[in-house]
Amino acid sequence: MSTSAQQAPAGRSTRPFSRFEWMIAARYLRARRKEAFISVIASLTMVGVAIGVATLIVVMSVMNGFRAELLTKILGLNGHFTAFPIESQFTDYKEAIATLEETEGVDFAVYFAEGQVLASGRGGSTGVSVRGMDAENLEKLPLLYNSAEQGGFDSWDENDGIAIGYRLAQTLGVGLGDQVQIINPDSGAMTPFGSTPQIRSYPVRTIFNLGMVEFDSLFMYMPLQAAQDYFKLYDDVLKPGMDQLDPMASDEEIDAAYERIYRATAAEIFIHNPDAVGQMRERLATRTDIRPFILTDWQQRNETFFSALQVERVVMFTILSMIILVAAFNIISSLVMLVKDKSKDIAVLRTMGATRGAIMRIFSITGTTIGVIGTLTGLVLGLIVAANAETLRATISNTLGVALFPPEVFFLSALPSKTDPTEVTVVVVLALALSFLATLYPAWRAAQYDPVEALRYE
Repeated sequence: MSTSAQQAPAGRSTRPFSRFEWMIAARYLRARRKEAFISVIASLTMVGVAIGVATLIVVMSVMNGFRAELLTKILGLNGHFTAFPIESQFTDYKEAIATLEETEGVDFAVYFAEGQVLASGRGGSTGVSVRGMDAENLEKLPLLYNSAEQGGFDSWDENDGIAIGYRLAQTLGVGLGDQVQIINPDSGAMTPFGSTPQIRSYPVRTIFNLGMVEFDSLFMYMPLQAAQDYFKLYDDVLKPGMDQLDPMASDEEIDAAYERIYRATAAEIFIHNPDAVGQMRERLATRTDIRPFILTDWQQRNETFFSALQVERVVMFTILSMIILVAAFNIISSLVMLVKDKSKDIAVLRTMGATRGAIMRIFSITGTTIGVIGTLTGLVLGLIVAANAETLRATISNTLGVALFPPEVFFLSALPSKTDPTEVTVVVVLALALSFLATLYPAWRAAQYDPVEALRYE
């Protein structure tokens, strides 16, 4: 058999993409002096794809981190369920918490006394939420217990002071050891003219930093019994056998005759799976040995906020995908110009035996390679930026002297980032798919060239 008979015509190969097609596509990707303009357009298209992919990865990672961090902060301080007692006052809070913690799916529960007051310091005043908790329950909340920047929660139950967030301390103009005056208009002494506001001062024993502006600016903690005494969450009842009390009894005798029964405001319940609130609500409601509660879950409390975050993620993904779409259109334009410039080469290849399919595959390889290189570059760049988002934010803010992502607006004191492998895969597949689809029309146009017409005047 002759040598010419053994060789297949150009472009005729049993493989989907032959070495011949890859070789021609690689030659078209390499720049020559007279083709510099087309090469520049291809390079800019590659950069556009890379920027689009990197931007999508970074933005989606930051939004995932923002949601995860908010969820961690909110559910690290407030439970997955808040249980408010009904039918009777919450005096059996210790027994109720022990019973709740025996329920399958419940990690732990805490009880607390809570009220709203006006707090005043040397530098100003503001409304705050005071929450009374004992040391046993505080230790169940590591987010709070380990957040003390000044002072601490040691010997908390014997403490005569309060714990406040560092932003609240800045607002009030106080530091460790300074006095904070709190005013409650509802629990003062009764007079002929109505109740008088109750005013007390407490020293600051702890300043904590939870990393969430709302919590660091709003919450004040004090020992449980101190909060119960301040908000008058107790009832004085006669001890058994003391039904009759001498009207002339001294104050000491009266105090000895009465027993003070304290009560809590509500309880927070923390469960294994935060998304299983529906199942856990039903499980808690069917237990007959638990006192009646009104249960409010975290999804109800934050429904509007997290729904807005979800909508924002979808909208941002859609809008930023347009960057990749624009880059894909640039692939079309650069390939159209390349096809126009290579019309003579296409005609020569056709006369040498290259099929229309081979011509189409050559230009598909050329355009898709631009998209693949751009996508991989954007993937690496996006992952690097997403992993160092907070470092970059701090560097830019310090260099320019401008507050990027101010915590007063974005609730968090640092820029979080959490890369989701599934979302990264979707972005990469989207970029590659758009890059490939963008090559189809120019490649089809190249395959339609008539070699006779192209070479007629040569």
